[in-house]
Amino acid sequence: MPELPEVETVRRGLEPSMQGATIDRVQQNRPDLRFPLPPRFAERLTGRDIVALGRRAKYLTIHLDNGLTVICHLGMSGSFRIETDGDENAPGNFHHERVKSTAHDHVIFYLRHHDGSGVRIIYNDPRRFGFMLFAEEGTLNQHPMLARLGVEPTGNHLSGQVLRELLAGKRTPLKAALLDQSLIAGLGNIYVCEALWRAGLSPMREAGSIADDQKKLDLLADSIRAVIAEAIEAGGSTLKDYIQANGALGYFQHSFKVYGREGEPCRNPKCRSVIQRMVQSGRSTFYCASCQS
Repeated sequence: MPELPEVETVRRGLEPSMQGATIDRVQQNRPDLRFPLPPRFAERLTGRDIVALGRRAKYLTIHLDNGLTVICHLGMSGSFRIETDGDENAPGNFHHERVKSTAHDHVIFYLRHHDGSGVRIIYNDPRRFGFMLFAEEGTLNQHPMLARLGVEPTGNHLSGQVLRELLAGKRTPLKAALLDQSLIAGLGNIYVCEALWRAGLSPMREAGSIADDQKKLDLLADSIRAVIAEAIEAGGSTLKDYIQANGALGYFQHSFKVYGREGEPCRNPKCRSVIQRMVQSGRSTFYCASCQS
């Protein structure tokens, strides 16, 4: 499913069309996605102004002028596309074929801007693993989907000192600890593999084993922040169903150092080994046994 950089890319793609617009009406084509849509979903959104678009971990948040927030998750195959008046085609050059069937257009937001122009924001989700839920005014951080999320791995939120506090005493594998959303919010399988390679740390080593090594902690924090920032800058990674809000695909996958590269040479110029793959907690882990210890 889309990871944090993909969701941030979607947020940035939607923001110019959605922030400051008024929701004229909402077309709800089915009663549910992964979960039932909230009661009076379309009615409660109609007429409201969108004051901001946010993101928490892998969740997109749409903030309205009455304090209500829509929490959106893209699931495995969910995506938004933008259609403006007179333009029925989402812009962008396609790297892979995208889902075009309107049969999977489950929710359509009809928006109006202050200049009178209109735009449609369409949520398409063939597998329907995504969802849209409400958080009432003042309760966003207490919502069951968000309440237990840990620190964000972006900007200055994550540091070596923060990692020391999070990992101390943890006997789980380092990769598993980094994927624990209650510790670090939004880190997914792809970027954990990439960050661990950059930091030269084995995904199998005990998480708490680096808690007393400030150099390793600082390097790991720097690696996590860097790989996330680069992926956001590149527009997110394109894997299977992910597309940006404007229909274009992300290209960070072309910079992967280990993910999906089993049997290929390690990209460390000083290394003569190949990338290996193993399964941890049901997920593929890609790593270099020579570079990561």
